[in-house]
Amino acid sequence: MAKKQTPLRIIPLGGLDGIGKNMTAFEYGDDMILLDAGLMFPEDNQPGIDLILPDYSYVLENEHKLRGILITHGHEDHTGALPYLLADLNHKVPIYSSKMTLGIIEGKLAEHKINAPRFREVQNGTHINLGNFSIDFFSVTHSIPGALGVYIRTPAGSVLHTCDFKLDQTPIDGVRTNFQAISRFATMGIDLLLSDSTNATQPGFTASEATVGPTLRHIIKNAPGRVFVASFSSHIHRIQQVCDAATSVGRKVVVTGRSMVTNTRVARELGYLHV
Repeated sequence: MAKKQTPLRIIPLGGLDGIGKNMTAFEYGDDMILLDAGLMFPEDNQPGIDLILPDYSYVLENEHKLRGILITHGHEDHTGALPYLLADLNHKVPIYSSKMTLGIIEGKLAEHKINAPRFREVQNGTHINLGNFSIDFFSVTHSIPGALGVYIRTPAGSVLHTCDFKLDQTPIDGVRTNFQAISRFATMGIDLLLSDSTNATQPGFTASEATVGPTLRHIIKNAPGRVFVASFSSHIHRIQQVCDAATSVGRKVVVTGRSMVTNTRVARELGYLHV
């Protein structure tokens, strides 16, 4: 009788039933990796709830298998649950992500007074092995720098996870999605594609982030008084465009809000924001 092959188990712990709390476990034999650890913000009809976490009890029950945590990018719906997860784990697990994302995570953990885990910086083209998992990272265009897709190979099959992405050939930071890498992975074999689907049902396409700059400059230049701009604190590309527009017409920029101040500081220190 032929020996039964060990299956690759993919366990969505969050992220498939709405926008937020992205977390997926990949398990092969005695090895497990976790992809993202995000939270979800409550709806207007959920008073008294500050945030919603994925149910990661399965990860805690199988902590001895956990070889590493991979974070695709720095948005809250992919990183926000990390402080809570790390506080519940009994041992330090290495976290793999880009320089920008690790900088955001470090600040987030400091706010929660969580001792820094073992950070492992990866980038476009990085290859690592975690147990039976062979993992390649590739760059993806998104609204935040340092976004990475992941190609995962196991003896049971291969998975391509796109990360959140935007089809933008003129990104602000010049970092485009690495389609050459995706083509190479396709040649090697992809048994399952896990893809971002936000707004996939909407007709048309999303305009390039670069188109926002001229409009911002026009508004700031012609405003008789102060201009208030609201943005997600992780939208570094938008913040860059606001700063560029303001300085080009002789205006000063003031950043306010704890997360905004923290993320702009991290982005400047790491060379992702030029002010």
